[in-house]
Amino acid sequence: VIPGVPPHVSLFKMPLIKEFRVPLPITVQEYQVGQLWSVAEASKKETGGGEGVEVLENVPFENEEMGKGQYTHKIYHLKSKVPVWISALAPKGALEMHEKAWNAYPYCRTIITNPDYMKEKFELRIETWHKAELGLNNPHNLPAEIWDSKVDKINIDIGNDPVDRRDYNPKEDPSVYHSFKTGRGPLKGDWIKKLKAAEDQAQMCAYKLVTVEFKWFGFQGAVERFIQKSERRIFTNFHRQLFCWLDEWHGLTMEDIRRLEDETKMELDKQRKEGDVRGTKET
Repeated sequence: VIPGVPPHVSLFKMPLIKEFRVPLPITVQEYQVGQLWSVAEASKKETGGGEGVEVLENVPFENEEMGKGQYTHKIYHLKSKVPVWISALAPKGALEMHEKAWNAYPYCRTIITNPDYMKEKFELRIETWHKAELGLNNPHNLPAEIWDSKVDKINIDIGNDPVDRRDYNPKEDPSVYHSFKTGRGPLKGDWIKKLKAAEDQAQMCAYKLVTVEFKWFGFQGAVERFIQKSERRIFTNFHRQLFCWLDEWHGLTMEDIRRLEDETKMELDKQRKEGDVRGTKET
């Protein structure tokens, strides 16, 4: 309650909603393996020196809404991965994010919260449909009044979109990478337009609906915009890596992936307790 403001009056805006679209020269079936392999690899690159990813649970689940899938619960320790102005204000516990994810592929739901500090005042929700069709309209089946006027649609081109100089790695550049196993790449020029026209080629799109709620008076707009900007950076970098790691994961099975995830959990626990901070940083 804020003095002078009636309790029934909300000072908070509608949550910021964006849909990020990531077309790829990969099939929906291939992406299931590639995504999980790349998540494990990227987690190792982001973990060290007391920060990074901590895996608490990784188990099968089944419910009426989503059917069968894999449930994971992770904690992200983020001290150096947010801007200095946030880390300077943030007390203990504020920079530990809990991620709960339900992977009922080809649908996935991820919810990120900060239960130790922000509690119910913060939620980042990512809902993803992986579809073989490019350029679908309203793949999440939102009400028309929400989809048409409240959702900002953003196309991500992993071959042509600029990346932060701190993120650039020539070995993870789709505009120069060529897969020897599949013959795909490099992704240059109007590769997306050509991919749409070639129905016989491997193709899919990840449709990521991102909703951010940050209910802290005076900070809501700035923090929600920062988070959405960060999500675009994450989605762009991750899918650039996924494509450029194609020859590393192509041909693996889900059994291979589950074994890798078990090994990665042990490696992350060790890395987090020693060495230097790794991966993405903010200034």
